[in-house]
Amino acid sequence: MKFGKEYASQMVHEWQEAYMDYNYLKSLLMEILNFKKKNAPLPEVAATPRGSLKRRLSMYRAFNGLQIRYNSFKGKNNHEDEVIVVNSVQQEGSECQYETTFLVSCEEGGECELIFFRTLDDEFNKVLTFYKKKVEEVKDEADVLSKQMDALIALRIMVDKPSIGMPSDQVMMDDDSTLSPGSVVPTHIRSPGGSHMEAIEEVEMTGEEILEEESTSGNRDKEKRNLMRFRPAPIEILDNVKINIDPATPISTFKNVIRTSKANSKFSKDELKKAEEQMKTAFVEFYKKLRLLKSYRLLNVLAFSKIMKKYDKTTSRKASKSYSDMLDKSDLGNSDEVNKLIERVEVTFIKHFVNGNRRKGMKHLRPQAKRETHRVTFFMGLFSGCSIALVAAIVVAVRAQHLLEHKDRDKYMNNIFPLYSLFGYIVLHMLMYGANVYYWKRFRVNYPFIFGFKQGTELGYKQVFLLASGLSVLALAASLFHLDMDMDPKTGSYETVKELIPLVLLFVILLITFCPLNILYRSSRFFFLRTAWHCLCAPLYKVTLPDFILADQLTSQVQAIRSLQFYVCYYVWGNFKTRSNTCQDSKVYKILYIVVAIIPFWSRFIQCLRRLFEEKDSMQGLNSLKYFSTIVALVTRTLYDQKRETFWKVMAASTSGITTIANTYWDLVIDWGLLQRNSKNPWLRDKLLVPHKIVYFVAIVLDIILRLVWMQLVLEFEELPHLHKKAFVAIVACLEILRRGLWNFFRLENEHLNNVGKYRASKSVPLPFNYDEDKSM
Repeated sequence: MKFGKEYASQMVHEWQEAYMDYNYLKSLLMEILNFKKKNAPLPEVAATPRGSLKRRLSMYRAFNGLQIRYNSFKGKNNHEDEVIVVNSVQQEGSECQYETTFLVSCEEGGECELIFFRTLDDEFNKVLTFYKKKVEEVKDEADVLSKQMDALIALRIMVDKPSIGMPSDQVMMDDDSTLSPGSVVPTHIRSPGGSHMEAIEEVEMTGEEILEEESTSGNRDKEKRNLMRFRPAPIEILDNVKINIDPATPISTFKNVIRTSKANSKFSKDELKKAEEQMKTAFVEFYKKLRLLKSYRLLNVLAFSKIMKKYDKTTSRKASKSYSDMLDKSDLGNSDEVNKLIERVEVTFIKHFVNGNRRKGMKHLRPQAKRETHRVTFFMGLFSGCSIALVAAIVVAVRAQHLLEHKDRDKYMNNIFPLYSLFGYIVLHMLMYGANVYYWKRFRVNYPFIFGFKQGTELGYKQVFLLASGLSVLALAASLFHLDMDMDPKTGSYETVKELIPLVLLFVILLITFCPLNILYRSSRFFFLRTAWHCLCAPLYKVTLPDFILADQLTSQVQAIRSLQFYVCYYVWGNFKTRSNTCQDSKVYKILYIVVAIIPFWSRFIQCLRRLFEEKDSMQGLNSLKYFSTIVALVTRTLYDQKRETFWKVMAASTSGITTIANTYWDLVIDWGLLQRNSKNPWLRDKLLVPHKIVYFVAIVLDIILRLVWMQLVLEFEELPHLHKKAFVAIVACLEILRRGLWNFFRLENEHLNNVGKYRASKSVPLPFNYDEDKSM
C-alpha cells in the first residue's frame, strides 16, 4: 500500500483537518516535476561510429561515485549543498512559528519550489499548534484526574476505616502513582471489591521532591527512603468535595432531587463502588485520548519526513536533512509529555484498580477488537439462503392451496397475520441497521464512538445480518409450519398446539434477548436493554445520544408495538383456539391502541424537555413541540375514527398536515444538515461524505414521499383494491421502517461531521467528585 493511502487510513478521522495535507503537497511536487521535464534541455548526442558499443558519458559515470565520496569527505561543515534554512520566528501576541528560507529561489523553477516550502510551513505550523493545544488539554485533564484520585483514596479510607497506626516515618513512597506533581500518593490500596483495606498511609510531596525522586530513581536506596518523613494525606479533603454520581435508578433520581446539603456527611459502599467504576471509565477514555494524540504526532512526523524525501528525489537536492533536524528539535518531534502521561496512567490504573495485575490492567486500557471469523460469514449465508427458500415455499403453498380465495382468509389475516408480522418488522429494521453499519464503515463514520459502545463490543454489519437472517429463519419456519398444520386435515384438529406457535416463538426471542449468559453478543443485548429502559423511564435518566436515537427508532415501530398489544388481546381476552376474538371492538382496547402508539413519541417529548432544562438549548424546546404535534395528530385521528364527524376529520387532516411538514423540515434541515443555500455544495452542506451528490437529492425526495405515506397512516385513506387491510397496514409500516433506515445514515453522518468540526474524538466521562473551590481556597 502506498504511503498516501496508509496515511489516510490511520488518521483519527475527527482530526482529519488538523493533519498535514500530504496529497496537496504531493501535487505541488508533481507540478515541480512537470516544470522540470518541460524545461529540461535536450541532451547533446556525441557522434559515434555506427555499431560502436562505446558507453556515452562514461567519464561522468566513472567519477560520479568518487565525487559523491569526496563531497561527503569534506565533512559536516560543508554548507554548499544546503538549499533551505528553517528558523523559528516569535511574533508578538502569537506562538512560535517556523519559516523556511529557500536559498536558490533565483534558479529556474524556483518559484514553484518556493510555493511548496511556504505551504509546507503552513502545514507544519498548523499541526504544531493543534498538537500543543491538545497537549495542554490532556495536561489539564491529568491534573483533574489527580484531584479525583485524591478524593477517591480519601473516600476509600473513610468507607473502609482501616487501621492507620503505622508511623508516618516508615511510609515508603511509590513513584508515579498519580498523574501530576503535588498530588496525594498512596502506598497501598485494596483492589476494588475487597472487603477491607490493609493499613494505608498517604504521603504528600511537592513538585520539586517528585522531580528529585524521578531524577535519582535509578540509584535509590530503600533504607534512606524509609527514613523520609511525610505528612499523612488529609481525610478532610472530603469536606471540600461533593460526590457527583449520576443516579442509577429512577428511585435514586428522586432521592437526589430531595437530598439536602448535608447528604455527604456519611458515605456508603455503594457510592464508593460507583465512584470507582466512573474513575475506571475516565482513566480508560483518557488513556485512549493519549494514544490518539501519540499516533497523531508520530503519523505527522512520518508524513513530513516522507514528503521531504520525495522532494529530494524530485528536485535532486538535499533539503530533507535540514528539515529533519528542525523537526527533531521542535515540540512535535521532541515532545515526550504524552509518553510520560501514558506511563503514569498505566502505573496508576494497574496499582489502584486491578491490584497490580499488569496484564489485566492493560486488557482494560487496551481492549482488543474481536476478530471476525469465517463462521459468521458462513452462517449468515446459510440463514440468508434458508430464508429465501422459506419465502419461496410459503408463496408456493399459498398459490397451490388457493388460500387467497379461501373462505377463512379474513379470519387468518385478522388473527394470525398480525402475530407473525411483528417479527417481519424487527427483521426489516435489523437489515436496515446492518446496511447502515456497512455504509458507515465504508465512509468512515465513527459510529462506535457516537453511540458510546465499549471498544471491541460493537457489532459489524455481518453480525447484524447474521442475527437478522437467523430471526427470519425462525419466523418463516414457524409461519410455514403453522400454515401447513392449518391446511392439513390430519393436523387441523390440534388447535391449541397450532395457535401457540407464535407465542412460543415470541417467548424464545424474549428468552434470548434477556439471557444473562455470555452468548449471542451479550454486551450488545444488554446495551440495547439498558437504553430501552432509559427511554421507558424518561425523564428519570440523563439523556444521551443512544437514548434519543433508540426512542426515534421506536417511533417508526408503532405497528410492532401494537402487534405486542394484539398478543395480549389474542391470547388473554379471546378464545384463541377457535380464533374468535372480540377484544378489538372494546373501548378499552381502542384507547390502549392509541396509548401504545403515543409511548415512543411521549418518551421523545419528555427527553427533549429534560435536555431543554439541563442544556438551556432552545432547539430542544422546538423539538419537543414537534413531537407534541405528532401526539396531537394521533389523538385527533382516534377521535375522528370514533365519531366520524366532519369537525374531527378537519382537525385530523390539519394536525396531521402540520406535523408532517414540521417533521420533514426537521429531518432535512436539522437532523441531516441539508438544504443550506449558501453552502459550498448548493442546497446540501459544506462537507459531504458520500462522493455522489445525487444520493443526497434522492434521499431528500424519498424522505418527503415516505413522510406522506406516514400521513396516510394517520388519515386512513382507502387501501388498494384486492389487498387486505392488514396487509396494507403492514406495507405502510415497512415503508416507515425503510424511511427510518434512510434517516439513520444521514443523521449519524451529520453527527459525525459535527464531531469532526469540534475535533471530538473521545467521550467526555462524568467524574464522581465535584470540588468546592471556595472552601478549598
